Amino acid sequence: MLNKALHTSWLRFVVLLAGSFLSALAVNLFVVPQNLYNGGLLGICQLIRTMLAERLGIRVSGVDLAGALYLAANVPLLILAWRSLGHSFFGKLILCTVSNSVLMVLLPVPVKPLIDDMLTSCLVGGLLSGFANGLILTCGGSLGGMDILGMYLSKKRGFTVGRFAIIYNAVVYALCLVLFNANIAIYSAIYSVVTSLFVDRIHQQNISAQALIITKDQNPELSKRIMEETGRGVTAWSGEGAYTGDGVRILCVCLSKYEIAQVRQIVQTIDPNAFIVVQEGVHVSGNFPRHL
Repeated sequence: MLNKALHTSWLRFVVLLAGSFLSALAVNLFVVPQNLYNGGLLGICQLIRTMLAERLGIRVSGVDLAGALYLAANVPLLILAWRSLGHSFFGKLILCTVSNSVLMVLLPVPVKPLIDDMLTSCLVGGLLSGFANGLILTCGGSLGGMDILGMYLSKKRGFTVGRFAIIYNAVVYALCLVLFNANIAIYSAIYSVVTSLFVDRIHQQNISAQALIITKDQNPELSKRIMEETGRGVTAWSGEGAYTGDGVRILCVCLSKYEIAQVRQIVQTIDPNAFIVVQEGVHVSGNFPRHL
């Protein structure tokens, strides 16, 4: 389903909307009822919402103002995305950010936590939120906020989105420690770390892979198609089958995990009998751009 979505426009948008819904659900059902806080920009908006309610008495019954504050705070980051991350990404970003913010406002927050144990709420909410965010990022979208900077650094500096999230979340939870108490800060941090670690497991752009393609077709069309359609470089050399003694052409390409299905499809089109070996989790340095 996910591999299909990566190459089918309408399925991608279905997955993006589903991810936005799951993320809002995780926040409103497992985080807010426990008086815990997200990381990043949403966490800051939740802190502001709490301050407005407790210090100024500004609250709307049955509605979490953090979603509306989050949408407003995203405006400058949306401008950064428009200028530096591409117009195609910007369209998906707008879709996810607006739908997620609206859903956080509209989805009712339970008066009593669905799960009494705070640690269990953190784990369930973190897994659900991380899964949702990972799906969105893998399909080329984002929920906005500091994820935009995470995607920008992933593209320009090689950071993973989850690792960047852990860094800036430390600031948010330091504020929770100062404003509230250690319990809220610690459990909020646990929720955030679980979310960030799960994002990196699902977000396939962060997983580098190496593909070896062994083909008897000597036509350079295969390597040309791979380079044109994926934007990845291909190294080619000649070899010989040890059993048959036949000459073969060996292609080596380093790519992100989410591009593997695309390469397989290209190979299948040109040489259905080609032999493909894929190794995931390889370390790649040098001129290896992070594709969004």
